[in-house]
Amino acid sequence: MTVNASAKSSPSIRDVAKLARVSHQTVSRVLNDHPYIRPATRERVLAAMAELNYRPNRAARTLATSRSHTIGVLLTASASHYGPASTIAAVEEAARDRGYSVVLASPGRVEVAEFSDALDHLIREGVDGIIAVAPQIRAAAAVAKLHNPVPVVMIQCDSGDPRLSVDNRVGGKLAAEHLWRLGHRRLAHVSGPGDWSEATARRHGFEEALADVGSGPVAIAEGDWSAESGYRAFEHLRDSGCTAVFCANDQMALGLIHAAHDDGRRVPRDLSIIGFDDTPEAAHYLPPLTTIRQDFHMVGRRAVDSLLSALDGTPKHGRSIHPKLVVRDSTSAPA
Repeated sequence: MTVNASAKSSPSIRDVAKLARVSHQTVSRVLNDHPYIRPATRERVLAAMAELNYRPNRAARTLATSRSHTIGVLLTASASHYGPASTIAAVEEAARDRGYSVVLASPGRVEVAEFSDALDHLIREGVDGIIAVAPQIRAAAAVAKLHNPVPVVMIQCDSGDPRLSVDNRVGGKLAAEHLWRLGHRRLAHVSGPGDWSEATARRHGFEEALADVGSGPVAIAEGDWSAESGYRAFEHLRDSGCTAVFCANDQMALGLIHAAHDDGRRVPRDLSIIGFDDTPEAAHYLPPLTTIRQDFHMVGRRAVDSLLSALDGTPKHGRSIHPKLVVRDSTSAPA
């Protein structure tokens, strides 16, 4: 066997410390995102790591810190839905910014046994903690009942501690108030599935805002988040006399716009439609969709921050995030 005598071994933490003119303990603090490091020192260490092409050894970091720097994500819904998919992407980005990798587990069915198996898988992967994306009411309750040997943060659910989510009830109220201000008095709603906490909260917020002005929805149709279900919902709303509809997500709003067009109704002149989410495509619907925007990036950051705080023994209380109204061309005053 021939060995290249000029070949260099991988740089060590002491090599980084020497180049950055700091102690190896300081390099370790930078690697572990210690809060009490001067910005200039942190930049010097990071520059030395880049120059040496230093890659911290995960096993060594685990031994030194008793952490694997891995976060488990338990997803109880299909990643094909925009909300859960965007939440996972936001968590992954926030975790990466904090020096953590992410392991995903998605149970096949909404059952306690399935969730328990998924949790066991994440624990075997050596995760430091778990972020559960559990939008279904039954799924959130099942996850909350599991014995968790590591900290767990629940997103988009009505159970768990700490609780982090967009305030969907406020979003429903924003939709109703916007349509009411435009002059609409006969409002309808296309809700999401009844077993999803977001769908329930959006509907309740919508109904509460109308109740505050002595009114209520003239019709409610339940969809499944898909554009096709929004299209089908039009049949239920057709003869209700409604002049405006709040759809619980943008995809169902897209289907409803399509159905209204096929029925010869013009949006927004004959029917105003507002969605929820503000997907990237919403601004390019015909007409561009008025909607309620969720800040998924904020959800991801807060979830990761909350989990890491729990790991440090200083858990933060869950705080809801208020959505925002985005007015475009799919809503106007009634003709």
